Amino acid sequence: MAEAIATRAAYGRCLACISDKYPDLVVMDADLSKSTMTADFKKVAPERFINAGIAENNMICMAGGLAASGKVVFVSTFAMFAAGRSYEQILNTLASSGLNVKVAATHAGLTVGEDGMSHQMVTDIALMRSIPDLRVMVPADGVETEAMVEEAIRTPGPVYIRLGRSKVPGLFEAGTEFEPGKIRTLREGSNVTLAACGIMVDLALQAADMLAQEGIYARVLNVSTIKPLDKETVLEAAHQTGAIVTCEEHSVLGGLGGAVAETVAESWPVPVLRVGIEDQFGQSGKPEELLELYGLTAHHIAEKAIKAISLKRA
Repeated sequence: MAEAIATRAAYGRCLACISDKYPDLVVMDADLSKSTMTADFKKVAPERFINAGIAENNMICMAGGLAASGKVVFVSTFAMFAAGRSYEQILNTLASSGLNVKVAATHAGLTVGEDGMSHQMVTDIALMRSIPDLRVMVPADGVETEAMVEEAIRTPGPVYIRLGRSKVPGLFEAGTEFEPGKIRTLREGSNVTLAACGIMVDLALQAADMLAQEGIYARVLNVSTIKPLDKETVLEAAHQTGAIVTCEEHSVLGGLGGAVAETVAESWPVPVLRVGIEDQFGQSGKPEELLELYGLTAHHIAEKAIKAISLKRA
C-alpha cells in the first residue's frame, strides 16, 4: 500500500505535480500556505499563486471572479475558517452561480489536536452538504486525495474537499482511480455495514477485523463523496446486511451519519447507528487521546456494530 501521509500534504504535493498539466489552474491561500501545503504549488508556479492574507471571505469572492474569467481555482485555509467563516460567500458567490472553485479545507476534525476547540471544525460536512449544487468530498488517504484533487479539476462547478492535519495510513495502491459520486466497497460482509469517511475508513477496517474474530462479517464502505451520495450502494447495503453504522470524524448531527440515515429512512428503513462526535465541542489534546475520549476508535465502532445487529427486526 501507499505511504502514510497527511491528506493536506498529499494535496499540496498533487497541486505541485500537476501545475504544468493545467495552465489555467490558480491556487489561493489565506496566509496559511505552509500549513495547508499550498506552498508546494507556490514554489513551482508562483505567478499562479495568490496569498489573500487573513481575509478568507474576500479570498472566496476573489476566487469566484477568477473562475468567472475562465480559471480553475483552488482556495485553501483551515476548515474552521473555510466552512465556518466563509459559509455565506461559498453559498452566495460560488454555489449559486456554479463557479469553478474548489475549496480544499485542511485541519478538519478533532485531529487538529492541541490547537483545541476553536480550530477543531466538526460541523463542516453538515454546513457544506446543506448548500445546493455543492459537491462534498472526504478522502481516506493520500492516494485518494491526489486522485480526488485532479478529478475535481475536471469536474465543473464548486467542490468542497475536507482534509486533515495528521498522517493517515495508506489504504490504496498508487494510481488507484477515484470515481466521484460512487462508494467503494472495501470489504464484503452480510451481517452489518460500516460506512466510513476520512480517517475513520482505516478504523472501520480494523473494526471489521475485530468483528470477524467473533463470527460477525461486516461490509466496509468508503464513502468519499458525501454529496451527491451514492444512494444505490447505501440502499443495497441496507437491504443485504440489515443494519448500518456510520463512522466520521465529525458531529453525528448532519454529516455522513445524517446523509445515510436520511436515505435509509426514506427507502429501506433499517437500524442506523452513528459513530462520531456527539453534541459536544472539542478540546485540546493529542489526536489519539481525543479520538479515544470521543469514542472514535475501532473498538467503539465494533461495539456499535454489535448493537446495530441487535436492533434488527426479527
